[in-house]
Amino acid sequence: MNIIENNKVKEKLYVEKLENGLTIMVLPRKNVRKKYIICGPRFGSIDNKFIIPGKKEETVLPDGVAHFLEHKMFEQKSGINSLDTLTAIGVNANAYTTNDHTAYLYEATDNFYDALDEYMDYIQNPYYTDENVEKEKGIIAQEIKMYEDYPEWQVYLNALKCMYKELPIRLDIAGTVESISHITKEMLYDCYNNFYTPSNMAMAICGDFEPEKILEEIKKRVTIKENKELPKRIYPKEQEEVNEKEMIVQMELSNPIFGIGFKDKVEDNMVKKHIAIEIILNTLLGKSSKLYKELTDDNTLLGTLDLEYEYSREYAFVLITGQSRKPKKVYERINKEIENAIKNGLNSEDFERNKKKIYGDYITEYNSVEDTARMFLADYFKGVNSFEYLEEYTNVTKEYAEEILREVFDLNKEVLSIVEGNE
Repeated sequence: MNIIENNKVKEKLYVEKLENGLTIMVLPRKNVRKKYIICGPRFGSIDNKFIIPGKKEETVLPDGVAHFLEHKMFEQKSGINSLDTLTAIGVNANAYTTNDHTAYLYEATDNFYDALDEYMDYIQNPYYTDENVEKEKGIIAQEIKMYEDYPEWQVYLNALKCMYKELPIRLDIAGTVESISHITKEMLYDCYNNFYTPSNMAMAICGDFEPEKILEEIKKRVTIKENKELPKRIYPKEQEEVNEKEMIVQMELSNPIFGIGFKDKVEDNMVKKHIAIEIILNTLLGKSSKLYKELTDDNTLLGTLDLEYEYSREYAFVLITGQSRKPKKVYERINKEIENAIKNGLNSEDFERNKKKIYGDYITEYNSVEDTARMFLADYFKGVNSFEYLEEYTNVTKEYAEEILREVFDLNKEVLSIVEGNE
């Protein structure tokens, strides 16, 4: 077992890779009542084209298979849904699908090991039939239609469609009503057997555990023994420039919402870059910034701006979202602020203050067992150990941040997505 210690948060990470390839990460917390476990494969919505080992032809999936598979994992041969079983013994269980991974989780204060039996059982024993797959299509179709009515989701998705021309990140994680109609039980078993293999999976556990004991309990319940060769993933070549500059749609809502995106590229040391971008966003547009005060004082901006940077092994982008009666005016003023910062540099005092704020945010994430475990799993699939953020933080200088500002906040790679009310 490998032990990685971080003195900044006084945490120890215990990592063990089992013979079958499953990586288990344990973050013990003494005297904490809640226990949290999360596990899943590196298989998300963008993994829709690949070559299965031993075959020559490409497998091309309909959009939405990873999400569909996540929904079906709880169904058991007995006819009892594992989600219901876990709820009945008093644990809070859930699952989610992202662009690059799928995760199954539960949290418990009591009955953790009883829940672990059911949890490890359903993850390792899928049960798909023609009938239960057909039934699920109706349920997921309703979910897709529901999200189509969410302005916040549409502004996000349209920003991605503006940024990306080829990469499947531009598509809804759940697919479309039409695309899921082509999903079969054979497809689900193919994806499960090739991606839900231990060497493509990881598990993160946080709570009051003895690392050796919880590892033994996991090993007792592991039934998949082989370490299989993984499929070769095929991603389309994405152009550097954006797909389109602007997308405006109408929906039922009182005030327009907007998303301003900057298409980025994946490079070495994404952790350092990520930290720099978070500091830049908070310095220029955060609650303590001059521009934010001006925009809220004159009621141009309604509420706060959501500032985020998303990246995986295949994509990276900045997204700034908010609500305004005059979204194009906000867009123009943000651009002016970026141009000014590129020309004159970042204010030193503001930079240092926001650098400390970002560090404080990182430390705060360790206060929650669920935030900690989810963070370590998501970062693992990016090829990152979450402790790297605490270590790399000191290397982010104002000069480096200004270099990133010039590189990433290129107005030629900027897009604008607006959802406005029907006239």
